[in-house]
Amino acid sequence: MKLNLKKPIVFFDLETTGLDIATDRIIELCYLKVEPNGNEEAKAMRLNPERHISETATQVNGISDEDVKDCPTFKQIAATLAKTLEGCDLAGFNSNKFDIPVLAEEFLRAGVDMDFSRCRMVDVQNIYHKMERRTLVAAYKYYCGKQLENAHSALADTRATYEVLQAQLDMYGDELKNDVDFLSDFSTMQRNVDLSGRFVYNEKDEEVVNFGKYNGQLLKNVLQRDPGYYGWMMQGNFTLNTKQTLTRLRLKYAGR
Repeated sequence: MKLNLKKPIVFFDLETTGLDIATDRIIELCYLKVEPNGNEEAKAMRLNPERHISETATQVNGISDEDVKDCPTFKQIAATLAKTLEGCDLAGFNSNKFDIPVLAEEFLRAGVDMDFSRCRMVDVQNIYHKMERRTLVAAYKYYCGKQLENAHSALADTRATYEVLQAQLDMYGDELKNDVDFLSDFSTMQRNVDLSGRFVYNEKDEEVVNFGKYNGQLLKNVLQRDPGYYGWMMQGNFTLNTKQTLTRLRLKYAGR
């Protein structure tokens, strides 16, 4: 089923130096930009992360330090990429939990203002897990009836993700609405305040701590009772986006 789009949507996939959202870097980025009229633009690029690619990562994605030593850095392509993504919704496989937070960190490091709050985010993996609970390779075989060649290649995974979403709309037409707003809401497992989900909204739209000893408590109450909590988080191994969000909320609460 063809996607019913009100504005462009960008399917994308990342390969990284590792799995730490706060510290690992992008080494390959591929996107497929789909316009409301059905036109498609695909691009894949490798990036020099300016740090060592872990052997574990290389075993998964096949990309080594030598492969990217002459490639541009993310900072060098950040402004152009931000312009490509401007005014678009975003989609991926496990993108809400990993790819989008990693991408946000890279933009922040590069000093490029990319406002993800303006994007609707469709996580095809979450739709799949709610419906079937498997992996991208299994999803591709189940929904599309094909074997996924070159799994963990950013280009292959991105294209497969787009095809899987189209097939999901065909299969679950009575349950899935062909609308990006609906798909974004449906594929969201929790309502994150920051992209990493350290803070989430409760049913009253209040910010709640989503980890650690204060898990489940209102953030504004935690900051009032424990003055050292803000400093601990700002000095800790949390993403730049999480720290930025915490600072914004701290200032908001102080202004009340």
